Amino acid sequence: MIFAGHQIGEDYMHELLELLDLHSYSIVVISKSGTTTEPAIAFRILREHLIRKVGKEEAKQRIVAVTDASTGALRKLADDEGYRSFVIPDDVGGRFSILTPVGLIPLAICGTDIRQLIAGAAEMREGCDPGVPFEENPALLYAATRNALYRTGKKIEILVNYNPKLHYLAEWWKQLFGESEGKEGKGIFPASVDNSTDLHSMGQYIQEGERILFETVISVEQTRHSVHIPRDESNLDQLNFLSGKNIDQVNKMAELGTILAHMDGGVPNIRLSIPDISERSLGQLLYMFENACGISGYLLNVNPFNQPGVEAYKKNMFALLEKPGFEKETARIKSRM
Repeated sequence: MIFAGHQIGEDYMHELLELLDLHSYSIVVISKSGTTTEPAIAFRILREHLIRKVGKEEAKQRIVAVTDASTGALRKLADDEGYRSFVIPDDVGGRFSILTPVGLIPLAICGTDIRQLIAGAAEMREGCDPGVPFEENPALLYAATRNALYRTGKKIEILVNYNPKLHYLAEWWKQLFGESEGKEGKGIFPASVDNSTDLHSMGQYIQEGERILFETVISVEQTRHSVHIPRDESNLDQLNFLSGKNIDQVNKMAELGTILAHMDGGVPNIRLSIPDISERSLGQLLYMFENACGISGYLLNVNPFNQPGVEAYKKNMFALLEKPGFEKETARIKSRM
C-alpha cells in the first residue's frame, strides 16, 4: 500500500510514477466530493498512468472509488466508468471516518482483519454509552481529564507511544483533535512523540521546558514476539545486567521511568493501557478517541464536527492559481504582494 494525494510534492509523485512503471498495481481513490485538490490531482495523474499501462478497460477493473452515495465528481466518474465503489456516509466527516469504508477498504487490502477491528469498536461503544457511570466510562474520563488540565494552563497534549507501529495512529489522532477543537481561539494543541526515539530529541524540552503541556501515554501490555538480550563475555557495552531479559522489559522500564521523571518535572500524565496491538484493541482505542473527541469539543463549547478554518488557505491557494471564479480574491492578494 503506497499513499498518494495526501500532499502535493512533485518529486514524490515523479518517483512514485517511476516505481509504478515497474509494478502491476490498482488504485483506491477516496474522496467524498472528488474535487479536493490533493487527491484529485493525484488521481488524475495516476489514472492516466494506469490507462497508459494496461488500457482503459483493464484500468476500470483496477480502480475502486470510495465516495458519496449519489453526488459529486467522483461519484459521477465512478458511475460513468463502472468503477467498483463504496459509500462514505453523509453524516460522517473525514477525520471521523476511519471505521467506515474510508479506513476499512485500505486496511482490508493490507490484510487487516477489519471484522475484529469493528468488533473492538462495538465493544467500546458499549463501554462509552452515556448510561455507563462516569468513573467507568473511558471516553468521559479522558475528555474530562484533558479539559481539566487545559483549564489549568496546559495548552499542549503530547500523545506518546513506545511502539513504532503506533506512529500513524498518532498522526490520525492529531487531525482528529486538532481539526475538531482548534477554533474560536480555543483548543488543546495536539502533538506526538515516538519513544524512546524522541526522548533523545524532545525529551529535554518536555522535562525542563515551559510547563504548558501534558502527556497521554499509550501503553501496550503484551508484545506479539519475544527477543532476548544475549550475554557477552567482554561486556564492553556494560549491558550484561540486561542479559536474559527480553527487549520489551527494557522498553517498559523506559516508559515507566519517563512517566515518573516527567511527572516530577511538572508534566501531568494520562496513561491509556491496551492489551496488545491487535485489530480488536485498536478498534477499541479508535472508537474511544472519536467518542471522547466529540465530548471534549462540547466541553470547550465549540462544534467538534466542523472545520471552518481550513477554507482560508484554500481560498488563497485558488486565488493564487487564478482559478475561475476567484478573480476578486486574485486581485486582492496580488495587491498585497
